Amino acid sequence: MNSPYKMTGQQAEERMQLYRKIFTVVRLLDAGDLRLSGSNEDKEYQTGKMEHCSCYEYWKKNEPCENCISRKVYQDRKQRTKLEYKGNELFEVTACFVEVDGKPCVMELVRRMDGELLIDAEGREKLLNRLTSYHDELYIDALTGAYNRRYYEDKIKTSVQKGGIAMIDLDDFKLYNDTCGHDAGDAVLKTIVLIIRSCIRDADYLIRYGGDEFLLLMPDISREEFEEFLQRIKQKIHESEVPGYTQLNLSVSTGGVLMDGTETVEDAAVRADKLMYRAKNRKNMVVTAGSREETQQQGQAEEVQNNIKQQILIVDDSALNREILSEMLHSDFRILEAENGEQSISVLEQYGTGIALILLDIVMPGMNGFEVLEYMTRNHWIEEVPVIMISSENSESYIRKAYELGVSDYISRPFDAKVVFQRVFNTIKLYAKQRRLIRLVTSQIYEKEKNNRIMVAILSQIVEFRNGESGLHVSHINQLTNLLLERLVQKTKQYHFSRADRELIATASALHDIGKIGIDEKILNKQGKLTAEEFEIMKTHTLIGATMLKHMTVYQNEAIVKIACQICRWHHERYDGMGYPDGLKGEEIPIVAQVVSIVDVYDALVSPRVYKNAYSHDVAMRMILDGECGVFNPLLLECLEEIQDKIHVYYTPPHGATRD
Repeated sequence: MNSPYKMTGQQAEERMQLYRKIFTVVRLLDAGDLRLSGSNEDKEYQTGKMEHCSCYEYWKKNEPCENCISRKVYQDRKQRTKLEYKGNELFEVTACFVEVDGKPCVMELVRRMDGELLIDAEGREKLLNRLTSYHDELYIDALTGAYNRRYYEDKIKTSVQKGGIAMIDLDDFKLYNDTCGHDAGDAVLKTIVLIIRSCIRDADYLIRYGGDEFLLLMPDISREEFEEFLQRIKQKIHESEVPGYTQLNLSVSTGGVLMDGTETVEDAAVRADKLMYRAKNRKNMVVTAGSREETQQQGQAEEVQNNIKQQILIVDDSALNREILSEMLHSDFRILEAENGEQSISVLEQYGTGIALILLDIVMPGMNGFEVLEYMTRNHWIEEVPVIMISSENSESYIRKAYELGVSDYISRPFDAKVVFQRVFNTIKLYAKQRRLIRLVTSQIYEKEKNNRIMVAILSQIVEFRNGESGLHVSHINQLTNLLLERLVQKTKQYHFSRADRELIATASALHDIGKIGIDEKILNKQGKLTAEEFEIMKTHTLIGATMLKHMTVYQNEAIVKIACQICRWHHERYDGMGYPDGLKGEEIPIVAQVVSIVDVYDALVSPRVYKNAYSHDVAMRMILDGECGVFNPLLLECLEEIQDKIHVYYTPPHGATRD
């Protein structure tokens, strides 16, 4: 023979007889046995008592092994060896390529291994540790210790099971990372996994499905037990504290379904994922459903689920188009319809941000799609309600204009139903996350600002307490400053103060008299008229306050400190230059100090002091407008007159004697 792997049928039989003295099984396999595509060879070769059969039948399998070495050897003409289990028995399998009478074949040699003699105890332990380590590296998430996504893809995804499956998503996880750092995010994930594991059974599977998403598989569990487990997990997580980050308030949104043994885990996971995003509308919530058949039989449960469904508005003048889109989406969303632009605006005004998404046509009678977008932009709805344009108009100019007007996506007709559903789902999912982040950030900012205002008020109250004045003075100054600034920006374009700017100035105004903390209480609380010397000492409170703030070097660049410093020093200046401490005149006086100056005078007039009774609102206004309390900016006097009704409504003058 020209080559050792080329032989006749007789030679092959002789060699196989020899091998049978050593190996448990010896087989000669052709392309037909190996089920290789395109093989039509007749099964001619039978050796000994062994019948010709598909190679994988010996291993009690219904189809070829994924890593069948005989198939590989047939294809690459190489010799290979591997270990294979049959039940609890271990076999060594060697496959050799041969040509028998010119026909390509594989000679497969199978030998049963003696497990006791194969490896000693120490070697067995090392092998076990190595295999365990390999399994962990392959299938265990390094951070949390839960199974990873690869384990799901390799072992779970295509299996068909009975039981419960839940998708658990951590609320606001991105914000934890962004505001507290990735160490905080890691600590949160570890905490979540520890809590879930403490709540579930040994037979259950916890898989880290995504960055902040976990898939929980609970085989052979009843609906009642399943829902009880999910509710317990939600509650335990919400009550938990993250080590080192106790300020974080954790919550999860969970969607769960029951599997009846007729669908794959992958299909059930898709259903659970949809329910999870319904839960995220409210956060810290569990939304569950039964198996597909059970869900169809439960009308009441379906009604409950509909109440949780997000609303989609379909705007199209074609009833057929609306019906097609509604049919695609109605099982997962509550559908609202409008047949033209005018109707869509009416629906928007009725439901507002209760609409999760709008599917909008361009060409419609009356108000077209672009005009609807322009209207939404003017009313700031486009920032809250995403719009997907669906149109047969696919020219570049139309698409560009749609995106310029703020649409989130553009779908051209004809379209694929699955593509439309996925793009709708993804857009709603993105906007839902954005809304949650905005709400959380806004809540944190509000809480921080509230705490800052409280601290400023406490500090100001200390000064007022020493001064013997009403504790409402600081609150009055804050409210009047806001009212006067609001009217000022409405009346003139000379000053550009946003709502946030006005709030900041009003907060800083509480510190206007902080310098009085450095004035002797005898002077502060003197009932009679101050002497000239005492008045000079009293006037220094403006400089003391400004100096105190300037000594806060760490915060010198903070806007509130700069504003408070201007107010402290110059809120007793007058527009004609006759004020103190620097005798500034006209617009030399910062406008924030001018505003606080006039409201400080008003509050002093209508409030009782140790040296006088309170004046009425009308008397106080006349005194200010007539210049009895000094000269003020004419523009501010006009603003004060225009808001005096609001001041009168807000202000409750203290009971007591008034004098004209």
